Amino acid sequence: MSKIETRKSAGSRFYVNDSRPNILVPGVTSIVGMLPKQDFLGPWQAGMAADLAIDSFEYLRDMAARDRAGARRYIAGAARRYTEVRSKVGNRAHDVFERIMNGEDVDYVHSDIVNHVEHFRQFLDAVNPELVRAEDVAWSYEHEYAGSFDAILRIWVIVLPDGKLKITPDRSGTPIVVMVDYKTSKATYPDVALQLAAYRYADVVIDPDGNEEPMPAIDSAAVLHITDTEWSFKGVRADRAVHDYFLNLRRTFTWVREDSKDVIGKALASSKGRMVTGTERRGK
Repeated sequence: MSKIETRKSAGSRFYVNDSRPNILVPGVTSIVGMLPKQDFLGPWQAGMAADLAIDSFEYLRDMAARDRAGARRYIAGAARRYTEVRSKVGNRAHDVFERIMNGEDVDYVHSDIVNHVEHFRQFLDAVNPELVRAEDVAWSYEHEYAGSFDAILRIWVIVLPDGKLKITPDRSGTPIVVMVDYKTSKATYPDVALQLAAYRYADVVIDPDGNEEPMPAIDSAAVLHITDTEWSFKGVRADRAVHDYFLNLRRTFTWVREDSKDVIGKALASSKGRMVTGTERRGK
């Protein structure tokens, strides 16, 4: 058995297998973070700061009079604080989802996620999945990465004449095994396919006790998108082609974190400073 720990370093998450304590592998989400930032992020962050300044004008004016630098940091951090709040909501929801999937009787939830939990229960009624694994670590020895996935579920489907799948909650259709990611953000984005492909094609699964098994055969992937107002269960293409894109980001991660550090050598020749003319020397 080999228990797994996580560590943070320079903003990235790394996984450590206690059977190989000196080897750290980057986490899936940190690798996906190598993608270029979305074009909307800059304007969104600026808009959050602008809204804060407009909505709290008097308060900020008084703050700036006492501590201008502090007021500036407060305004600049508007988007970061919002993201932290949303992250807490997501973490609370994921925790309850996992408990419910494992059969725990959850009789109290935080007020922030009451609707999320109700929507999760609606999903369970509508799809009637069977839990295969939840919140275990997918580990790739071949490509050196790891990550904790939300769930592997078995669902039942039939193929309609137009080729589309229809879920049969009475389990009368054909069973398929699906790698599932839960999202509580406002929208779902294409990078979830990279995450799911990374988990799907990992070599092994390691549970919290350190027990290691081969990754089960995964037939498909999906994202369960749950917000305060609605839920949807969407199929995601997370095939070998998508996994290849993820592996490109894995190589980019190594470049950014390691290989780029020593590609520029010491100067073979350089100026010795500003030239001093004869006229300047004689004038001293």
